[in-house]
Amino acid sequence: MDLDSPYFDRIRVRPRAEEVQPASVRLCEHEGCRNPGEFRAPKGRGREGQFWHFCLEHVRDYNKTYNYFAGLPDDAVGAYQRDAATGHRPTWTMGVNPWAKKRGADPGPEVQDGFGFFDDGLGLKGTHKAPEPEKKRLKLLERRALEALDLPETANGAEIKTRYKTLVKRLHPDANGGDRSSEDKLRAIIQAYNTLRSAGLC
Repeated sequence: MDLDSPYFDRIRVRPRAEEVQPASVRLCEHEGCRNPGEFRAPKGRGREGQFWHFCLEHVRDYNKTYNYFAGLPDDAVGAYQRDAATGHRPTWTMGVNPWAKKRGADPGPEVQDGFGFFDDGLGLKGTHKAPEPEKKRLKLLERRALEALDLPETANGAEIKTRYKTLVKRLHPDANGGDRSSEDKLRAIIQAYNTLRSAGLC
């Protein structure tokens, strides 16, 4: 690498002091002032985005007497302040259609209802049944537990509890004179019921 190259010499983070060109100093725009005009002051209504440049003393004097609404009548100032609440954007009263005002009782142009949302018996106009909640898909363990209780997959919580109580009473050794031959079946019934209960089905 050639360290004496003029190209290498220009690649620096900070230029040398002699290379820095002095920025043009803007003078204060107040009449007769020769101080630097470092501070901006707005030129006023109708000249948004345009600024005077003053020194600190004269920008303070300017700000003390600055009035954006100078020369405007009071009703125009009030209208401006009302419009400022909405960012000077147009607004309309809620629920008022311009065509309804013009035609009186006439509801206005006919709405094209391609999906039948406003048909009788459907949508907003008619009464309709609420959609049935979607059935929860049963897992393999839950289906086997229902099979152990000899119940269909559509059984609800009350049916599961009733069936469980019936089978426990029938298979319990106390109900069979101390006969323990159905003890394994009873354990399977209790385990199936606990599985369904932990799944929130009963």
